[in-house]
Amino acid sequence: MVFNSLAFMAFFAVVLALHALPLPWTTKKINLLVASYLFYAAWNPPFVILLWVSTVVDWFAAQKLVHAQRPVVRRAWMLLSVVANLGMLGYFKYGHFLLENFSDLMASVGVHYVPPAWDIVLPVGISFYTFATLSYTLDVYLRRALPARKFLDYALFVTFFPHLVAGPIMRPTELVPQFESPRKGSRRQLQFGMVLVTLGLFQKVVLADGFLAKAAEMIYDAEQAPGALDAWVGTLAFSGQIFCDFAGYSTIAIGVAMCLGFAMPDNFRFPYAAVGFSDFWRRWHITLSSWLRDYLYIPLGGNRHGEGRTYMALMGTMLLGGLWHGASWTFVVWGGLHGIYLSVERQLRQRFPGYQPGPVALVALGLLTWTLVNVTWVFFRAHSFSKAWSVLRGMAGVNAAAPILPTMYLATTLLIVAGVVVAHWQMRQRTLESVLQRVSAIPLAVALGLMAFLVVITQGSGSAFIYFQF
Repeated sequence: MVFNSLAFMAFFAVVLALHALPLPWTTKKINLLVASYLFYAAWNPPFVILLWVSTVVDWFAAQKLVHAQRPVVRRAWMLLSVVANLGMLGYFKYGHFLLENFSDLMASVGVHYVPPAWDIVLPVGISFYTFATLSYTLDVYLRRALPARKFLDYALFVTFFPHLVAGPIMRPTELVPQFESPRKGSRRQLQFGMVLVTLGLFQKVVLADGFLAKAAEMIYDAEQAPGALDAWVGTLAFSGQIFCDFAGYSTIAIGVAMCLGFAMPDNFRFPYAAVGFSDFWRRWHITLSSWLRDYLYIPLGGNRHGEGRTYMALMGTMLLGGLWHGASWTFVVWGGLHGIYLSVERQLRQRFPGYQPGPVALVALGLLTWTLVNVTWVFFRAHSFSKAWSVLRGMAGVNAAAPILPTMYLATTLLIVAGVVVAHWQMRQRTLESVLQRVSAIPLAVALGLMAFLVVITQGSGSAFIYFQF
C-alpha cells in the first residue's frame, strides 16, 4: 500500500476515525498496531514475520541487557540483536550481491563458479526498520536509554505505519514516550497535517512522477549515449525527482502522524540550498545522517583520534552509507564521492579557519555544492558503470550524439528544477510552518485546492516511492 493511492486514503480515513472514538488508550494503540501490520502486509503478508522476529528479539535482548551484570553477558545480548537484524538485512538485501561478487572473484583466479538462482524478494523498507530497531538495543547497551516499559509500546514503535517503510528513521526515545499517554490530533494538528499530506502528494504525484520521472528515464534507460544538454537535463530531472519523491514521502508521513497526534522529526531542510557538503547532509535525509553519525562514524573514531583516523571514519561511514542504499557498486561510488567531498571540505575549513563567505560567494559555493551533488546522482541513478560513464561523458560534452529529449521535456524539467532550487534558497533559513503562519487563509486554501486538483488529475496507478527499494 502506497501513500499515493486510493487504497491508502480509505485506509487512513478508517484509522483516523477509529483513533477519534472514545476508546481506552490501550485499545487505540492495538488498533494502530493492527493497522500497521495490515499496511505492511498489503505488499507481501509473509514478510510480517520478519517484523515479528525483529520486534521480539530486540525486546527481549533489551530487557536482558538491563538486568545483566557481567560485561560479557551484556555484550552477548547486544550481539544477538545486531546479528539477528543485520543477518536478515544481509540475507534479503545483499545475498545476491555477495554471490555475484564471489563468482567474479573465483573467475579472476580461474575457478568457474555458477551461483544458484536467487529468487528472494526484497522486503519493503527492511533497511529502515532494521536501523530503527538496532538503535533501540544499541542505546540500551550504551546506557543512553532505558528499554520500553510495555511490549505494546515497543511493538508499535517498530511497526508504526507512517515511518515503517521509508522513514524518517525514528529513535525509540523519540516515539515510544509518545505512546505512553493518550494522544489525539487537535484541530490545529489535523489542519497542518492535511496541509503536509497535500504538499507531499503534490511533490510525489505531480512533480516527481508527472513531470520529472519520464525525462530521467529517457536518458538513463536509453541505449543511446546522451549529448551534453540531454545528459545534464536528464540528471537534473532525476535530481528533482528524487528530492520530490523522497521529501514528498517524508512530508506525507509527518503529516499523517500529526493528524493522529504524534510528532515526527523533519527529514529534509531544503537541501539544494546547502553551502558545502556537511551542510548538505544536515539537510538531506537528516534521520539517516544522524544515525550514521551516532552509530557508525563516532564508534569508528570520529574526530577524537587524530586526522588520519577521522578521514578513515568519514570515508568508511559514507561508503557503508552508500551500500545501505543498494546492493550495487554504483551506490558505493556514490557514497565514496560524498566521502571525498566531505574530506576535502574538512581540509579547506582547517586551512581557512573562520572564513565567512559574503552574499555572492555564498551563492557561488551553494551552486558549486549543488553541481557536485548532481554529479553523484549519476551513479545513484545509473544501473551500471557503463551507463554512468556514458552520462558523465555527455555532461562533459564528449559524446557527439543526436538529441533525445523533446523540447517540451527540456523546458518543463528546467523550469521545475529551477523552481525547486529557488524555493530552497528562499526557504534556506526558514521553516515551512513559520511561512504558512504568515499566509492568509484564502490564498493558502486556493493553493492547496489547486495542488489537490493537480494530484487528482495526474494520479495514475500509484507509483511506488523510490526509497521503498532500500
